[in-house]
Amino acid sequence: MLRERLEQVEERIGKAARRAGRARSEITMIAVTKKFPAEVLREAYQLGLRRFGENYVQEFETKHPALADLTGAEFHLIGHLQSNKARAAAGLFQVIETVDSEKLARRLDQAAATPLEVMIEVKLSEEESKAGAAPADLPALIGAIRGCANLRLTGLMTMPPWNEHAEVTRPYFRRLAELGREHGLEKLSMGMSHDLEAAIEEGSTHIRIGTALFGPRVK
Repeated sequence: MLRERLEQVEERIGKAARRAGRARSEITMIAVTKKFPAEVLREAYQLGLRRFGENYVQEFETKHPALADLTGAEFHLIGHLQSNKARAAAGLFQVIETVDSEKLARRLDQAAATPLEVMIEVKLSEEESKAGAAPADLPALIGAIRGCANLRLTGLMTMPPWNEHAEVTRPYFRRLAELGREHGLEKLSMGMSHDLEAAIEEGSTHIRIGTALFGPRVK
């Protein structure tokens, strides 16, 4: 079942990349495995997936021991990170995609034993539930992160308001791509199962795919 879904997602990515005149190799798929057990990650790994996205530090802490032998696996934190969990996160994840304040950046810098890749989460909507730095705050935050010896800033990420119609979320992807160009940040983490095509067409380098691979999560 997972193999078939992976093939379907790959076909969608390939078509979107061709429409956008991009190479498939420019697009990284992050398999979003929150709420799924370690066995599901292992199955995905066996099918060739190497990058996995988790939303919650505590949930991943319980899974991590069962995944320690997966050579070359890269774990991304894609959920909001409270600064008091920075130390745990720095020890668990290779990439933190949701840095949104100078305070959090400093905490991660202090906690990281080796250089840690980070992205800045940008808030582009008015939704109260969405986290992220305001576009106007990016210059200061970028400067602060670049001043951290143990952090390597590579890109931006965003979570648009949920809408089943990809065209509604497309302007958010376009705006993030503009901000990436403006600040010289190449990686753009944007797009999920339902709107990956629009995200790829607007320049996404990292798409976060959960439901299309693993099916609906158990509530």
